[in-house]
Formats: sequence, C-alpha cells, structure tokens
Amino acid sequence: MIAFHFPPVAMGSGHLRTLGFVRYLPPLGWEPIVLSANAMAFPRTDVENNKLIPEGCQVHRAFALDASRHMAIAGKYPGVLAQPDRWSSWWPAAVAQGLHLIRKHQISAIWSTYPIMTSHCIAHTLSSMTKLPWIADFRDPVASSVSAANRFAVASQHRWEGRVLRRAARTVFTTPGALNNYAARYPEPYREGRLSVIENGYDEAAFTGLPPAPSIPSGRPLVLLHSGLLYPDGRNPFPFFAAIANLKAAGTASTDNLRIVLRASGSEAVYEQEIRRLGLEDIVVLAPPISSSEALIEQAKADALLLFQGPKFDRQIPAKLYEYLRIARPIFALVGEQGDTAAVLRESGGATLVSPDDVADISRNLAAFLHDIREGAAPKASQDFVAQRSRQAGASLLANLLDQIADQTPRP
Repeated sequence: MIAFHFPPVAMGSGHLRTLGFVRYLPPLGWEPIVLSANAMAFPRTDVENNKLIPEGCQVHRAFALDASRHMAIAGKYPGVLAQPDRWSSWWPAAVAQGLHLIRKHQISAIWSTYPIMTSHCIAHTLSSMTKLPWIADFRDPVASSVSAANRFAVASQHRWEGRVLRRAARTVFTTPGALNNYAARYPEPYREGRLSVIENGYDEAAFTGLPPAPSIPSGRPLVLLHSGLLYPDGRNPFPFFAAIANLKAAGTASTDNLRIVLRASGSEAVYEQEIRRLGLEDIVVLAPPISSSEALIEQAKADALLLFQGPKFDRQIPAKLYEYLRIARPIFALVGEQGDTAAVLRESGGATLVSPDDVADISRNLAAFLHDIREGAAPKASQDFVAQRSRQAGASLLANLLDQIADQTPRP
C-alpha cells in the first residue's frame, strides 16, 4: 500500500482513509504492508499520530524531499523539480524498496493513493516491472487537487492521470460524480468495468467513549458547530453570516439563544473582519485548531453541526460529513444542490439543505431549523444508512476488488 500521507504526518484527514483500510483488511484475507515517505518530507508531523497505526502493521519508509522546502533558494525552486509534484524525489528510493518488499513478502497486489501523484508513479513503475495487479485510489479529481501556480506540475499530473487510468487494473473514486466525470473522459476503462467507487467513511473505533447527545437546551444558547477549513471560494461563510445578522435584527437570534462556533476555519482574520462589520461578535466564535479526538468530542456535545460545500466542490464529499453522520446530530448543510454531498445528505434523511449563497433562503431555513432543534423535531440520519458508510464497509469493498484482480492475474 503506497501512501504518502501516513502517520506521523499531521495535515488534514487524508491518512485516515489509508489507516482504515490497513485496520480492516486483515480479517478479510489481505495483509497490508505500507510503503510511505520518511518523516522529513512531511510539512508537519505529530508523533501522537503514530498511535493510530494498528499494532503489527508493517510500515516502511523511503527517502523523500519536499522541493519547496529542501531544494528552494530564497523560497523559489525550478518547476521541473515538481513533476508530477513536490515529492518526486520519493520515486526512485520507493521503487527500489518496493521491489525488495515484493520479493521478500510475495506480494499479490499493489494499491496506491492520491493526492500525491508520485504515489501513483511509484505504483505504475512497480506494476510495470513485476506485472502485479494494481488498484489506483483517487480521493478527489486531479483537476481539483493540482495547484495552478506551477504549470509544469499541472501538465505532468494530467499526463499521469491518463497513464494511471490506462494501466491500473482498477481505479477507485470517492464519489459517483468523480467516477462519472472520468467515465466520460476515459470511456475504455469504464466500459471494461475498471472504475469503482469506495466512499470515504468514519472509523467506528474513533467514536468509543464519546459523550451522549445533549439534552434539549433550556435556559442556554443552542450551539451550532463547524469543524474544519472554510474557503472564501467554495466554502464561503459570508452569506451565512449575513443570514445570522438578519435573524439578529429580527430578534430571532441573540447571545442568549444562539452560539456559532467555527473551529479551525482558516482565514480567521478575513472572517473576523466580516463578523465585526455585522456586529456578530457576541454570537459567532472563531476557535483555534484542536486534536482530532477533541474535535469529535466537541461535535458530540454540539446541538447541531454546520456543513459548507459550494457548487465548486460538487464532485467531492468532505471527510467530515461521515463523522457528522456518525455523531448523529442534526446537520444544517449549505451545499450545492446538484452535488454529491447533497445527494448523500438527502439519502441519509439527516440534514436540512439550503443554497450556500442565498441569504434569504439561509435565514428562513435556519430559523425553522433552530425551532425544530428546541422542539426535538430536527432531522437525524438513518442508522442503517450510516452503518454502510463505515471504513470497515469500505475495506470490504476494497477486499472484493483485490480478490477480483488477484484471481484475474497470473502469479508473476
């Protein structure tokens, strides 16, 4: 399993998908051996994250550098060093180590994961050299993951996208929208049944010991929480702020009955300025980052959860959505109407969906949502639906794909 994002990396939630597969594949007949990069290549590390690695899991690390930090002079480096990404130096050492592991452990299949394209480059090389079947895991479409600031990286990643689709025995996406997009652009692997969806999910082990659902508030403000990054483009909270200002002006929202917590939202200086302009300092709180376990506890204690996912991200589903569903709190979702996130929430039955840019629509629905919470009538997701989104269920789907490609490929 070739994965750049793996503990002790400390950035985002990308490593959790790989960890879920690593944890739940062994009972299904597959023993994962992880090939990652050395810790110095990671922008940030947290040794506490090493505790997330399941006991007995073999993890091997190959030499890698980050071109932006280790090869830059005065903050600049040649674009050619970032083809297909800033960690292309990982490629030669990982191939050498991968060949050794394949021989030593009689490996039956290769799996690699995006958004570090070098991971797929390593897998492509190993699969070509050994003839082992390969599953390429795309989390988000390449077009939405590549920084346009480096034209060399953009061109290289799009070339490699095609190579991956042509070579891999299976290519996996996290949303139906992403699969349909690739099926239109690469009809041959789609016709051959080589494109699949395995959603992101939640890990049940992370939810043990969480506090129970809060009682219906009496004499205290309702707490609505958003946990994670917001962007001025795509997850813009400004229309939501304007809606809260409308409710405050109408006397529906006040410091006595409503508290909005935006945890680790990024761009805090920009948001704080708008909050002050609208006079919402007594209602909206910009809170600093906390650990993932603390974040889950905070979500469990909230009366409701906020989700922002505009039309720009219609083919993506944020990882936090699956945590939200498992936490089983009412969800107020500002999402693109035609997006994959909206489709999942509709099917779950556990959310109020509103247009992320329509202030009047947000105001009207938020007032009704707050009323329903106090009355105990807010929507909650179906437990059966949520159970099907666990990482254990996702690992079962991956095991089925591994079984298929192993049966179809002669042993090299």
